[in-house]
Amino acid sequence: MDDLTRFTATELAHLIRRRALSPVELVESSLTRIEKRDQVLNAFVTVCADQAMDAARAAERAVTSGEVLGPLHGLPVAIKDLDAVAGVRMTLGSRLFADHVPDRDAAFVTRLKRAGAIVVGKTSTSEFGHKAVADNPLTGPARNPFDHTMNTGGSSGGSAAAVAEGLVPLAQGSDGGGSIRVPASMCGVVGMMGTFGRVAEPARPNAFGLLTPSVFFCPLGRTVEDAALMLEVMSGPDPRDPYSLPVTAGGPRDGLTRSLRGLRVAYSPDFGGFPVEEEVAAAVRGAIPALAEDGAVVEEVRIRLPASHQELTAMWRRLTAVRQAEFAHHALSRGLDLLGEHRELISPDYVDTIRLGAAQSAVDYRVDDALRTELFDAVADVFDTYDLIVSPVTSVAGVPNGANGDTLGPSEVCGQAVDPLVGWCLTYALNLTGNPAASVPAGWTRSGLPVGMQIAGRRFGEPSVVAACAAVERRRPWYDRYRALGS
Repeated sequence: MDDLTRFTATELAHLIRRRALSPVELVESSLTRIEKRDQVLNAFVTVCADQAMDAARAAERAVTSGEVLGPLHGLPVAIKDLDAVAGVRMTLGSRLFADHVPDRDAAFVTRLKRAGAIVVGKTSTSEFGHKAVADNPLTGPARNPFDHTMNTGGSSGGSAAAVAEGLVPLAQGSDGGGSIRVPASMCGVVGMMGTFGRVAEPARPNAFGLLTPSVFFCPLGRTVEDAALMLEVMSGPDPRDPYSLPVTAGGPRDGLTRSLRGLRVAYSPDFGGFPVEEEVAAAVRGAIPALAEDGAVVEEVRIRLPASHQELTAMWRRLTAVRQAEFAHHALSRGLDLLGEHRELISPDYVDTIRLGAAQSAVDYRVDDALRTELFDAVADVFDTYDLIVSPVTSVAGVPNGANGDTLGPSEVCGQAVDPLVGWCLTYALNLTGNPAASVPAGWTRSGLPVGMQIAGRRFGEPSVVAACAAVERRRPWYDRYRALGS
């Protein structure tokens, strides 16, 4: 068959069900493309070719024997290297875990496999996912498919690059402050997260540790339909996840055919006060009419945040630092002293994060939760009147790559100081509120870098988010841009 990268994931799944495409052929094509292209991109940390081909042959036998096939049957997928695939190396982006191999699948990986997906490898992240780029001391930076001097954004950057470049039709990432939406924006793909708890993952040793701020497990695809399909497959409750949500009527794909007529959209060009470079702002502003053309009532609003963006970033940093300090505490039971004898094996900014978390008292933690509540109310106030909030994803279109592990975002945007780890991302507020949100391509800079539009909905409002994403895709299509990356 001709170049398989020209087909969407949904089309590939349909071809396999029709027996017009072999799962073996598709996985072989993916592995060949990874071998050819990833030497430049550095998107993959580990490629499990033998395991993937065994699964592809089993998938082909299922097709030929007439078995009932899952919605992702035979499709190659990539999994972020913070998440477990049984028998496949999981480094967490750290030299400390360079040889770590888990013996179980993450819950959502189990769901993907049951749907017929075939894991071909693990993708690059920042060290322990602590900053909004994909770079770490173990594997070095992941490179943007549209400009190899630039980072992919992160921390799920390897997955976003792999999808944009056509190495895989679908990939998974996680989002604790923008880690799906930021690389989706910078790599020109669709990143979609459901309401917190929609995709279950029993966290251990602390079952409650993914709440502050909320960590989402999410899909990345080249089209809205592909991302919505993968999100539905990943979704579902788990009795060992105290925050997991039950399956409800009206899944993400229900939004694919909905008109926006009657929906009210709040357009915030700065999400309540973040600095945004004009080229980014102009790209998002240029895509706003697509929503009105589909029938939505769009009004520019000011989100009344309870504090400055610098103060809110500092709060997010403290809350996430507590989780990283907890991780460092548990690592001691494995003989790993992250602030002692193993200090030189981790990056300086991660050491600073652990120290910040360790310095917080229980009272500090609860006081920050009060500020988080004020932010929650500020976002809820907008949703009292509007169905969706639309904004840029990031303050800047791109971040230049550094050397191994030291890539950071800007420390200043439009004359305002921002935290280089995450302060240039207009995303983390929604991790503090738990709302569903997505990034879809909105436009392009003069130099050819993608710019994403963030679309957020009410809690449990995934179909409306998908409907808005689909409207942008119909009226401002971007798929042909991938052809510029070559076949």
